Amino acid sequence: VAKCLLSMRIAIKSLTLVSDFTKIGPSLMAIRWYTACLKKFRYVLPPIARKNTHILVLCPPDCLQVRPSVFGSDVYAAISSICGAAVHRGILGPSGGPVRLQKQQGRRSYVSSYANGIHSQALHQWTASFHLSSEFRHFGDSPLIEIETSLTFLQRPPLSDCQMDIAIIMDSSSNIGQRRFNLQKNFVTKLAAMLRVGPTGPHLGLIQTSDSPRTEFLLTNFTKPKELLFAIKELKYLGGDTNTGKAIMHAAEVFFTPGNGVRRGHPRVMMVLIDGWPSDDVERAAMLARESGINVFMVSVSKPAAEELSMVQDKDFLKKAVCKDNGFFSYSIPSWFSNNKHVRPLAQRLCSLDDLLCSKTCYNSVNIGFLIDGSSSVGWQNFQLVLDFLAGIAQSFDISDVGAHIGAVQFTYEQRVEFGLLDHSNKEDAVRALRRISYMNGGTATGSAISYATQNLFRQAARGRNYLIVITDGQSYDDVQGPAMAAQRQGITIFSVGVAWAPMKELLDMASEPKDKHTFFTREFVNLSEFIQPLVRGICQAFTENN
Repeated sequence: VAKCLLSMRIAIKSLTLVSDFTKIGPSLMAIRWYTACLKKFRYVLPPIARKNTHILVLCPPDCLQVRPSVFGSDVYAAISSICGAAVHRGILGPSGGPVRLQKQQGRRSYVSSYANGIHSQALHQWTASFHLSSEFRHFGDSPLIEIETSLTFLQRPPLSDCQMDIAIIMDSSSNIGQRRFNLQKNFVTKLAAMLRVGPTGPHLGLIQTSDSPRTEFLLTNFTKPKELLFAIKELKYLGGDTNTGKAIMHAAEVFFTPGNGVRRGHPRVMMVLIDGWPSDDVERAAMLARESGINVFMVSVSKPAAEELSMVQDKDFLKKAVCKDNGFFSYSIPSWFSNNKHVRPLAQRLCSLDDLLCSKTCYNSVNIGFLIDGSSSVGWQNFQLVLDFLAGIAQSFDISDVGAHIGAVQFTYEQRVEFGLLDHSNKEDAVRALRRISYMNGGTATGSAISYATQNLFRQAARGRNYLIVITDGQSYDDVQGPAMAAQRQGITIFSVGVAWAPMKELLDMASEPKDKHTFFTREFVNLSEFIQPLVRGICQAFTENN
C-alpha cells in the first residue's frame, strides 16, 4: 500500500483542497496527517475535524520498538497511540506507512488483547474512540480522492555523524503570513527530525526574523529530539519587517558564543529561511558571519517575480549573504507546499563537513610563528615591549587544539625554540608562555634563525596556513634573503617588523610579496602596538587570497 501511495498524484474531482484538509461532503473530510509512533489520537485530531472525519495517518518505521500504549481491540480508545494500534491491528509493518483512521464515539469498555507483538490494555470508559483500516481509495460513498504524498523522509534513517552547531533563522515577517509560517514550521520540524539532535550529535537553536531578531531557544536548550520538535511546534508568528541582516548579525555576535552553548571544534552552520526578499542590508552581517567561521546557507522560497524586482533593495542579496557563492550554500524551494523532497538534500548539505568552507578562517586555521630578536641591542625593557606586542597579536586568534596555533623561536647568534606550535591548546596558556620568555642577550644572525624556524618550528605544524613574523632591531650578520626565499617556497608567508636600526633593505628582502603589505618599521619599541591590527588584517587578507 505504501508503494502505491508513493506513486499517487493529486486528482481531485469536484472537491476543494484547503491546506491539509480536503472537504468531501457536508460532514466528511479527508485529512493527510504526519505523526510519530507514540502520538495519541486525542492530540492528533485537529479542531476543524467533525464527527465523521477520516484521517490518512503516515506512521514512521519501527513503532514496535518504542512500546506504544494501546487501549482496546479493533476499536481503540482515543488515548491510544495511533501507530501502535495500527501495529496491533496488523495493518502496519516494521517499515511504517499510511493507515486510515475514522473517529468514533466513546465506549463504556475497551477489551484487552495480544496481537502482533503488542499487548493492548483494557479500559473501563473513554470519551472518544477510533477505528483503523488499510483502505485509502474510498471514504464510504464519497468521491474518489488521491492525495499526493511522500513517505521518503519518514522511511529513511536520520543522518549520522553530523556534529554541527546549527542556527535556523525562520522568516516570521508579515511577508510570509500566518498560513505559510505554519507550513515553514512543518518544514523545519521535518528537517530537525532528520538531523536527530543529541548530546554528541548536532545541536540546534532557532531565531525568528521580524523587526528585531528574537532568539527562541539556544543550542543547548533542547538536546532530545522529542523536546526540540515540541519547541518548534509551539513557535508563535511575529509579523513585522523581514530584517534578515539584523538576524544574521545577531546570530554572529550573540547567538554563536561559548556562553550560549557553542562547542569548541564543532562547525558552525546558519540556515536562513526567507520568503521573498529582505527589508534590510545583509552584506555587512554576512561578512561578519564569514569572518567568525559561520557557514551561512540561504534557503529562498517564492523568489521575487519580475514585476516585484523593483521593490528589492539588493537583487544580489542571496549571493552576498551565503558563505561562498558557489551554488552549494544557496537552496531554492519553489513553494512551501509539497516540500518533503527538499528535507533530506538540505539536511545533507548542512552536515557536509568537507564542503563547509567558512569553518576555516584566518582566526582559527593558521599557524603563526614568532621569530624574536634577543640580541644585546634590544635590551631587557624593550624585550618586554616586544613580548607585549606579540601577545596582542596572539590574543586576536582562536587558539585551540583544533584552531589556530602559535609558536616562538628566540635568536641571537644561536636559536632556541621557546615553545612549539602544538605545545599549547588554548589562548590563555599560549599568551602566558609568551610573556614568560626569558631574554637571551647576544648577537644577531637573522638568516640562520629563519632557516632554523623553518626546519624546527613549522616541521611540527598542524594543518593550516603557515605565517612567520620576524621582529628585529638591527642588521643581521648573515644573509637573510636566501633563507627567507627558501621558507616561502615551503609555503611560509613572512611578515618582517623592524625597530630602531633595522635596515629597510633587509626587512624587504625577508618579507613576502607584495613587500609593502608585509613590511613594518618603527623607530621606537613603544610604537609596536600600532602594528597589531594591521598585522592581523594582513594575515587574514593573505589567508583569504590563498583559500
